Amino acid sequence: MLSAAPDKTGPGDYLPLVRMALQEDLGDLGDITSQAVVPDGERSATLWSKDDGVLAGEEIFRSVLREVDPSAVVLFQAHDGARLARGMPVASVRARAISILSAERTALNFISFLSGIATATRKLVDLAEGRAVILDTRKTLPGFRALSKYAVTVGGGSNHRQGLYDMVLIKDNHVDSAGSVAAAVQRVRDRWARRFPVEVECRTEAEVRDAVAAGVDVILLDNMTTGQMRQAAALVGGRAKVEASGNMTAERIGEVSATGVDYISVGALTHSVASFDFSLKID
Repeated sequence: MLSAAPDKTGPGDYLPLVRMALQEDLGDLGDITSQAVVPDGERSATLWSKDDGVLAGEEIFRSVLREVDPSAVVLFQAHDGARLARGMPVASVRARAISILSAERTALNFISFLSGIATATRKLVDLAEGRAVILDTRKTLPGFRALSKYAVTVGGGSNHRQGLYDMVLIKDNHVDSAGSVAAAVQRVRDRWARRFPVEVECRTEAEVRDAVAAGVDVILLDNMTTGQMRQAAALVGGRAKVEASGNMTAERIGEVSATGVDYISVGALTHSVASFDFSLKID
């Protein structure tokens, strides 16, 4: 983890989203189909895994059911971080039948999205073989950042900065505005002293040398080839942490992690991940 970002979530991170999503789905009238068709009374249901991967989002799944029906009982047989297999029962639900059906899609949307992130992260973590840490980015759906970053940690990855407020990242536009890496770093030191960790995005070997000389904490290698990253990591020689970024696909993780970089950041983990497939069936 590069910043002081939390590795778990609390109700403040997800209850506003849960309520917004339920309002979006139920409106003012609620589930009008189930109101007309489903008999009143309690029923049991089972959450089934229809994929192979990693579970994330049990607490938010439970909170959706309990927002609709405060008496709902949701018991998970597997917990966040557990490996799931196709056809595996994941959780049991006991609530009013109409409550289960009213909450079903919203609850599945959350847990499917978060488990998709955790599953994708675990795949990259396994490919890195412990040589480099897999990081997320700020490329998240608005409002879902805390949850998405939590799911990354569940999958075995770590969080980069949470936002623009908890870590300095000097990017190409900042360097160009200041005139050089050294000038940009000096301006940060003048404004914030050592309050925040400082990372610099480097496009060339010359910028890497300048960043090392400036004493930054992390050097980001932007869209470099594997060979260039290997040379840059050797040049840094442990005087700063090194992060690889740009087009970090699953096919590249193994070779990039072997270059000597400390981190590999992957925006796709939170902006375009495939949803995990679950089903919730009334018993």
